[in-house]
Amino acid sequence: MAEKHIVVQGAQCLCNFGTAADKLKVLTNTREYANDKEGNRKPIASTKDIGTTFEKNMFGSCSKMNNKPCQATVTEWSGYYEDVSLLNGGKMLLEDSKATCPAGGKDCIRIVQHGQKAEVSQENFNNSDPAVQKQLNPLMP
Repeated sequence: MAEKHIVVQGAQCLCNFGTAADKLKVLTNTREYANDKEGNRKPIASTKDIGTTFEKNMFGSCSKMNNKPCQATVTEWSGYYEDVSLLNGGKMLLEDSKATCPAGGKDCIRIVQHGQKAEVSQENFNNSDPAVQKQLNPLMP
């Protein structure tokens, strides 16, 4: 898993044949979280997240369906992390995982942004160099 991010709820996905992005909604995992210090907002996405697993369940108009509105349905995932299984029995999705849709074909849906965001915590301040912090923020004691 060298230097790849784990995909969490809210990851931006895009279909090769669509015109808009949609956010991934994790429906199968309610116990394992990443990138969330409270551990209740960003469940880890897995290979069990199939079917209609996006917020809007569409990627705009689909060029494979004569530019009719897309109806995004995931039938399988590829490129996942095989060495770890989550409690739901699924494998963790990585930022370069791809999904298959019946209309677009194998690996037509890709992850554009993994959903993780940096959050500053008190521990970050405790581990920082006070001299550097003073230079960056002169109002800090």
